[in-house]
Amino acid sequence: MKYLIVSDIHGSLPALEQVLAFYKEHHYDMLCILGDILNYGPRNGLPEGLNPKAIAEKLNEMASEIIAIRGNCDSEVDQMLLDFPILSDYALIVDEGKKLFLTHGHIYNEEKRPKGKQDILFYGHTHLWKLEQTNEGIVCNTGSITFPKGGNVPTFATYANGKITLHHLNGEILKELTA
Repeated sequence: MKYLIVSDIHGSLPALEQVLAFYKEHHYDMLCILGDILNYGPRNGLPEGLNPKAIAEKLNEMASEIIAIRGNCDSEVDQMLLDFPILSDYALIVDEGKKLFLTHGHIYNEEKRPKGKQDILFYGHTHLWKLEQTNEGIVCNTGSITFPKGGNVPTFATYANGKITLHHLNGEILKELTA
C-alpha cells in the first residue's frame, strides 16, 4: 500500500488542498493524519485559509481512506464534525512486515518511545521535520504543512514499498530513507 502521512493541518484549507491534490495525483491508498486537524491552537496565529468546516467536508468525503490520530489541539467537539475516528493516541500499521507506529508526538516521540519494537516512528507536533535512521529504527517527524517552525518549509511524508520520503508541500523531495 501507499501511504501519505501529514500532521498539523491546523485548519488551513489551502494547505490541505495541496496535500490532497498530491495524494490523488500519485494514487495513494491511505491518508494518515497525525493530529491537529481542525483547530489552529492558542500558541499559533491564524493560518491562511482557516476553514475547519470545509476541511471536515473534504476529509469526510474520503473517510474510508483515512487513519487519524488525536493531536494536542484536537477535541471531542472536532470528532463530532468528522466521519472517521480521531481520538486515539496512536495507531500501528504493519505493511509487508514493517511496523509503522503513528502518533502525534505530544505523548510518544523519539525521546519518549512507545514500548515494543517499531521499524518506523512517525510523529509531528513539533512542526520540525526530521527523517533519520537511529538504533531503535527510523524516526520521521512529518513537520507541519501549515505552521512549519525553525525556518523549515511546510512538509509531509509518504511511505511506499519500504521507502519513506519527506516532501515539501509543493511535492519536491527533501529526503528519503529505506526501511
